[in-house]
This record gives sequence, C-alpha cells and structure tokens, in this order.
Amino acid sequence: MRILHTSDWHLGNSLYGRRRYEEFERFLEWLLDTIKKEEIDVLLISGDVFDSPVPGNRALELYYGFLCSVARSVCRHVVVTGGNHDSPSLLNAPKELLGFLDVHVFGSLPENPDECVILLGKDEGDGVYPPEDQGVIVCAVPYLRDRDIRRAEANESMEDKNRRFSEGIYQKYDLVCKRALEIREKSGINYPVIATGHLFATGGKTTEGDGVRELYVGTLCRVDASHFPECIDYLALGHLHIPQTVGGNEKHRYSGSPLPMGFGEAKQQKKVIVAELSPGVCDTWDISVPVLQRLETVRGDLDDISGRINGIIKSETPVWAEVIYEGQDIVTDLSGIVEGLVKNSCVEILRIKNNRFADSVLRGMEEGETLDDLSEMDVFRRCLSYNQVPSNQHESLIATYSEVLNSLFEEDTLAE
Repeated sequence: MRILHTSDWHLGNSLYGRRRYEEFERFLEWLLDTIKKEEIDVLLISGDVFDSPVPGNRALELYYGFLCSVARSVCRHVVVTGGNHDSPSLLNAPKELLGFLDVHVFGSLPENPDECVILLGKDEGDGVYPPEDQGVIVCAVPYLRDRDIRRAEANESMEDKNRRFSEGIYQKYDLVCKRALEIREKSGINYPVIATGHLFATGGKTTEGDGVRELYVGTLCRVDASHFPECIDYLALGHLHIPQTVGGNEKHRYSGSPLPMGFGEAKQQKKVIVAELSPGVCDTWDISVPVLQRLETVRGDLDDISGRINGIIKSETPVWAEVIYEGQDIVTDLSGIVEGLVKNSCVEILRIKNNRFADSVLRGMEEGETLDDLSEMDVFRRCLSYNQVPSNQHESLIATYSEVLNSLFEEDTLAE
C-alpha cells in the first residue's frame, strides 16, 4: 500500500492581511496530480486542515472540491484528522456523507477510541479481508484536547497536570494500537499499522513566526515518541511546520506545512511524504512541493534595502516581501521610501519593520508593526514589563495565562 502523508494546510490563512487562496488552489491541484502520478492508495491529512475554527466559504469550497476530485482519482481512501486549529464539529458534520466517498473524518477522538481504528484495503467487502499486500490498519488519532484524556483535580500542580496529560496521551495510543492488533489477530493477516497524531514531539524543530501554538502549558507536555507502541509501522504527525523525522526515526515523520506560514519559513523546502508499506516493511521518501509564491526578506540600511529590492525587481518574478530596516540613521518615512522603490513593479511589500526603534518600551510602537507580528504570549509579556510586574511573579502568571489561552483555543464554538 502506498500512502501520502501531508498536514497543516491552514486553508484560509492570510499573510499580513494578504489572502492566499490562489496559492492554496495551486497546491491542491499539484497534490492531486502527485496522487495520480505516484499511484497513491491512501491520503493522510494529519490535522490543521483549516487555519481557523470558523473558515470562510472559499476555504470550505477548496477543501470539499479537492476531496471530490480525489474520490475520482486512483486514491481509494482519504483519512482526515483534526488539529488544534480545526473545529472538531465542523470537520465531523459531513462525516457520514463523506464516508460514501471513502473519506474517513475524525475531527475529535470518539468516545470509544476503537472507532478511530480502521482497516483500509483495495478489495474489501462485507466480511472479506483485503489481501496481505493490499491492506493497512490506520489508527486515526486527531489532536487530543485536555478534556479528551484527563479530568482536572483540585489543587493539582502544573507538574502533576503535565505528567498526567503525557500519560493520558500514551494510554490513548496504547488503546488504539491494542485494537489494531486485535484486527490483525482476527484476520490472521499481518497488516501494517499506521498511526496519526497532531502533537509536539520532544526535540521537534520550529521557526520564529511560524504560527505554531504551544499546544499545552509549558514544554513538559511535549511527547516522547519513543514511548509509542512498537507495533506502529509509520507515525504520521502534524502540527510542526518544518518537515522532519522524530528522534532520527525515518518511520516517525512530520510532513510539515505545504506553504510557508511566515517569512521565517520562506527558505524551507516544503514536502509531502510517501510511505510504501507491506508486512514488516516501510520505505519512505520525500516529494518537494513547488514554490507557489516567492517570499523574500530584505534587511539592512537604506542602501542595502534599495539594492536588494532593485535586484528582485530585475528577476521579474512576483514577490511578496518584508523589509527590516537595521540602519543607524533615524528614517522618518521608511514606508513611503520603500513603497516608492517598488511602485509599478512585481514586488508587493507585506511588512515593514524598523529596528531603529527596538528600544521602545512597547515594540508595538515600531513603525509598521502590527498584532500580526505578535503572539498572544508576546503581548502578555509586554504587559508584564510595561506594568513593572516583579520578575519573580512572571513564571506563575505566564503559566496561568497559558492555561486560560488553551481553554479558549480548545472550545469548539460551532458544536451547538
């Protein structure tokens, strides 16, 4: 069985106010062509299908249109699992209907975790198991919310919460893998086992400004992938935007996001992962995603910025750019100067940052800086500093604020 693993599409994402629907549309067209070319049997989408729990109609149209196109292709099955950016109820709402297209959706963990363990095959039928080399068991685990795996207890410390949370994650994977082994035993066939996940594995790499949220309070709840059951032949992870293996294990992979979610990701080679599975064998390889919109960071003093922008213009390639002024001279009209440089050209400036004002008490006063440049935690830390809160109180206040943020992010406002 040939599997294609992708994640973190973030359909509906905008970059400093610039909508990206044309990029997403071109990516999905490329992905459909790749599925046909590589003769993919199963497509795995490991969370964060959408950028927001309430995606716009254009994002929904792209998603459903793509699923319909895949259903008419060589690909027999699609498995969609929810991420921390997704609304579980929105993903699950058309679940029964999409099932007729062999699209299996798990926006949240079912009350009975066994229900997210499915046997997929090329020639399945009622009571008939697919041949050994034409079947695979998928443990379709979505993003696990706090309420999915533990109950809050009075007076528990942050360390106790994190420990119990990590243990709860491992227990859920133990449960679904136990069910996968039961299917193997009942069928008498040694089907490969795939597990999905949307989590932050220990040692995972991120980049500044990529929009990856801390899933849980602090870093203690980062998951040690070495604790996952050994029966998993391939672990298809989402959440981190950099394509990477986990702990050097080629069978534990983050596919990464197909589009750069910020200028800090612009130089990364984006990828999807293909895994060829048969009993006892798992071969993996990468397929590079083409650059769908060129992003450039231009930094330096005015001469550096002018020279670099002129060089980009000469390439005659449409470019979205951010400009970071690092000169010593105070420039009172940086935005006007930069916009004049790119007037009537192929370069569109999305962001201008003036580091000359880096010593401001609130960096939100920097020229061109907006809330798009700051995370919720950045704003909170600046409030602590601005209000001169004693530093020995920062850690506990930040932990409490993180807990409040996570409870807000995990609330499914579309559930009713």
